[in-house]
Amino acid sequence: MITKKLIETVVMDNAHNVDARNLYDTPDAMITIITLKPGQSLKRHITPVNVAFYVIEGSGEVEIGEERLKVDRDTLVESPANIVHCWYNTSEKPLKFMVVKAPKPAKKTVFISD
Repeated sequence: MITKKLIETVVMDNAHNVDARNLYDTPDAMITIITLKPGQSLKRHITPVNVAFYVIEGSGEVEIGEERLKVDRDTLVESPANIVHCWYNTSEKPLKFMVVKAPKPAKKTVFISD
């Protein structure tokens, strides 16, 4: 059995410059926990695989394709492969969500210029 504690997991370097920690990373799938401080957001991007997001704590806005929706704790959001998506912390408290990518991407993420 393998166990990991989020607090003991190293913040990884990432293009978004946010607190992102890989809890699970195998050839088959990835699970990352991202925490956005108030006012922080990710860069708009396209991921080459389906992604599921689960809000662990806080609230914010998620953009998937042409849709943008306010979401909060205990909400699952599905994002199909090859669709522009982004997260925004529009609240005054941290927003923490889980990112599940399965299968693990073989191609790189594409970032969108605004």
